[in-house]
Amino acid sequence: MKVKKLEGEERFAAYLTSVYCFHMRVEDVEEKRERQLNATVEDWGAFDDSNTLMARIINNHYDFYVDGTAVKAGGIGAVSTLPEYRNSGAIRAIFKDLLPEAYANGEVISALYPFKHEFYRKFGYETVIGWSQYSLTPELLCRYRFDGEVTKWNPGDPVDDFMTVYNAFAPQYNMAHARTEKQMLEFVNVDKPYIDRKFSYVLKQGGEPVAYVVFTDIRHDPAAILQVEECAWTSRDGFRAVLGFLARFEADYGTIELRLPAGIDLLRVIVTPNAYDVKETVFPNFMVRVINAKKLLETIKKPSDCNFTIRISDEMIEENNRTYRVLPDRVELVGERFVADDESASDVSPKADLEINVRALGQLAIGALNLDEAMLRTDVTVNANEEMLRRVFIPKKIYVGEHF
Repeated sequence: MKVKKLEGEERFAAYLTSVYCFHMRVEDVEEKRERQLNATVEDWGAFDDSNTLMARIINNHYDFYVDGTAVKAGGIGAVSTLPEYRNSGAIRAIFKDLLPEAYANGEVISALYPFKHEFYRKFGYETVIGWSQYSLTPELLCRYRFDGEVTKWNPGDPVDDFMTVYNAFAPQYNMAHARTEKQMLEFVNVDKPYIDRKFSYVLKQGGEPVAYVVFTDIRHDPAAILQVEECAWTSRDGFRAVLGFLARFEADYGTIELRLPAGIDLLRVIVTPNAYDVKETVFPNFMVRVINAKKLLETIKKPSDCNFTIRISDEMIEENNRTYRVLPDRVELVGERFVADDESASDVSPKADLEINVRALGQLAIGALNLDEAMLRTDVTVNANEEMLRRVFIPKKIYVGEHF
C-alpha cells in the first residue's frame, strides 16, 4: 500500500470514490472533472499495489479560535473507502502520514464529523458537543420585541455587517472559525433563494449591526419549520434582538429550530410563558484531536500563578509523547518518561501532576470536559495539584459553525 497527496487525475478518481461512498447522485460526473483536476485542497489517497485508489481523506484548512486566539487547524472530510478495500487499513495508513505532516505544517488541532465515534478514536479524536438545538413555537417568544432596523441580504449585497457581528461574536467561542469575508459570503449565499428557501437578515440598532440571523424555510405539514442555521450577536441587546425578530414569525411557522453555542442554555435565560414547551437536543456529531500539544497548552488561558506538570500519550504523533511543565507564559519540556515502581535514577522525571491521553486532552483544553468528568475516564490520572488543574481546565463555550 502506498499513501500520497493526490494530484491531477487522482483527484478526479478520489471525487468518484466519494460520490460512490456518500450516495451522491450526479447526472454527469464528467462535468466535474476539470474542477477536480484544478482543485487545491489537501487531498490524500491510499493506493494498492496496482496503483488503484483505495481510499481518500481531505484535510481542509481552517483557523479555529481557542480562548480568543486563532490557531491553525485541519478539518477532516470526505473520508471514504471503496467497498472492496474496506478493513484493509487504508484509512489508518493515510492518517499515519497525514497527522505527523499536520504537526509539521503548524496545525494545533484537527476536527471532523464522525460516522462512528469509535472508528476515529483509534486515531486520537474524541467527542465534543459543538452546539445545542432548541425547538419551540414562535409564540413562546412573545415577551421579546425588536423595533430596530431589519435588512434582508440579497445576492450581490456586501457582507460587511455580517462580518462586523461575526468578528465580535466568534472569538468568544472555542472551535469557531475565524472566517474571511469570502467565506462569509459563501455561507450566506444561495443560487436560488426562493427554491433553496435560505434567507439572511441583519438586525441594527441606531444604525449599527447588533445581530444577524440565517435561516432555512422547511416545508412541513401541518406547519412549516423555521430552521436557524446560524445566529450571532454583539451584545445582550443583540441576543434579545434575535429572539424579538424570531417572534415576528408566529403566523408563518409552527416551529422554530434555534441553534445556539454549547454552553449557552436557552432554558436558563429565556423568559417564556411555558418552558416545558421548549425542547433541547444536543449533537455529539463532532470530534476534536490535538495535533500539537505544546502549542495548545501555550494557547489556552491560564491563571497568573499557573504551575503544573502534564504527561501526554499519543499513539500517532510522537512529538506529543512528552512531559511538560505549564507556566503562565510558557510551556517547558521536563522529561520523557515516568519513574517506574522499581526505579530511583535521578535522570528520570517524577510522575506528572496529570497523566492524560491526547483524546481527553483535546476535550479538556477547549473546555468540552471538566476535571470531574475527566477523572472518570480510564485514560486520565490526577496524581497531584488538583486544585490548580481545576482552575486551568474549566468548562468553556463552544460553537461549531463550519461543515467539512
